[in-house]
Amino acid sequence: MPSTSTEPLLIVNDLRTHIWTPRGNVKAVDGVSLHLNPGEAMGIVGESGSGKSVMARSIMGLNGRFAGVSGEVVYKKQNLLTLSKKKRREIWGKEIAMVFQDPARSLNPVVKIERQVAEGMRKHLGYSKSAARTRALELLAEVGIPDPESRLGNYPHEMSGGMRQRVMIAIALACEPSLLIADEPTTALDVTIQRQVLDLLRRVQRDRDMSMILISHDLGVVAGQTDRVGVMYAGRMLEVGSSAGVFDRPRHQYTSALLKATPSVDHPRHQPFPVIHGALPDPIHPPAGCRFAARCTAVSDACTSGPIAAVEFGGGHTAWCVHPVGGVHGDEHTTRDTGGAHVGR
Repeated sequence: MPSTSTEPLLIVNDLRTHIWTPRGNVKAVDGVSLHLNPGEAMGIVGESGSGKSVMARSIMGLNGRFAGVSGEVVYKKQNLLTLSKKKRREIWGKEIAMVFQDPARSLNPVVKIERQVAEGMRKHLGYSKSAARTRALELLAEVGIPDPESRLGNYPHEMSGGMRQRVMIAIALACEPSLLIADEPTTALDVTIQRQVLDLLRRVQRDRDMSMILISHDLGVVAGQTDRVGVMYAGRMLEVGSSAGVFDRPRHQYTSALLKATPSVDHPRHQPFPVIHGALPDPIHPPAGCRFAARCTAVSDACTSGPIAAVEFGGGHTAWCVHPVGGVHGDEHTTRDTGGAHVGR
């Protein structure tokens, strides 16, 4: 369960990441705000290209020289965006760790597993070589790698995809971070291994009372694995709330459409699944108003004429939608004008 502390561990305020290209500035993340409490697991879902991974990299400061980042990323009351690279390196791994979606590319192919797992402990925690090796063995065992003693001497290519992802998780956990960001951690893994990796992440997150952001384009991946969920689309947050609330009663038309398009075992045979027609808007010239409007079946002039107000349904459930699913009448709700970008705390 999340910590009882009322002070958020992480506050993202009006985060904007624009990537410079020959065609113009790609507005990959365009005014996202969220918060994460100590010991809480939050899922971020949305289609590929919605800005989820760019947002995660912006929090970590890993977007590269062609990206301009503005806003605030406040971790333990310090704005990470204003820190020098040297100061950020002191936080990476030790305070905030990240599990990337492709361990085959993230792990060094010419360095043995022992060194890759132990490196952070030696740098940040001052462990000796023997102490780091002992701890590396414990970590590999904790993440479910059989015969960890022999695996320390392996190179990444000598391990399966699932094993490599477990090594990535072990590296991320090595310095006991307060926040773990898992960016599409089950990409390219088969369904059985996906479940094992997700259960492992949730278990270590709960056992360590660690905060976690779990990013995925698959709603089923975060269902049951997170306390809250945010739905992103075209660089903006469209809905946020408890995972149970969002999955059981989605309010934004986009969230509802995503859930309807998700395959299920009880779907009638020979009946096609609903699809969301169209494509994401041009990220260089995004439309005014709701960015899902061009693909929405409930669209009206009010959806495209200007900023979309936040509609709050209680319990922290908020949607930026002119025509929320189920309507607004008969529900406990308030409306505030935030431009469709901000998640209240």
